[in-house]
Amino acid sequence: MLQILSNSLLPILLIIAAASDVLSLRIPNWLNILTAALFFPMAWITGMPLHEFGIHLAVGVGLFMAGFMFFQFGLFGGGDAKLMAAAGLWFGSAQALPFLFMTALAGGLLAVFVGLWSVVAMHWDIHASDLKMASFGKRLFSLKPNVPYGLAFAVGGIIAFKDSWWMHAIV
Repeated sequence: MLQILSNSLLPILLIIAAASDVLSLRIPNWLNILTAALFFPMAWITGMPLHEFGIHLAVGVGLFMAGFMFFQFGLFGGGDAKLMAAAGLWFGSAQALPFLFMTALAGGLLAVFVGLWSVVAMHWDIHASDLKMASFGKRLFSLKPNVPYGLAFAVGGIIAFKDSWWMHAIV
């Protein structure tokens, strides 16, 4: 039972965050807090060594600071920054880079898809209102589509999770 819990808790929370972000472009604070808070009892009951715990904590704090900077520059929403930090607690240093790399890859693909979808939707809107092509160009360059980056965190997290400490902690 403990093995199932340690192997499935973070992926389930990431899927819930992704669904929330896709449906509402928002990752609720309670979900980010729950994701971070559940790391602590799971680390304790699975017997995570104290030095490993400290490394996981440092990675979470570092990702929180990085996420805050991304938020300040308008690259992330606040929920995205908090989710990155909460998930970083679970990954520690061993899987933080694969998690971030896979998240960035998934996020890039997602951004391209959302951008293309926005251009297509804008094009339909322009034809529906018979605007001139000059107006299309102005609207195209002002396009700033909202990307539900929680979906990218879920994809990156689930892919990186298979090699994480949790998958090898309880045998």
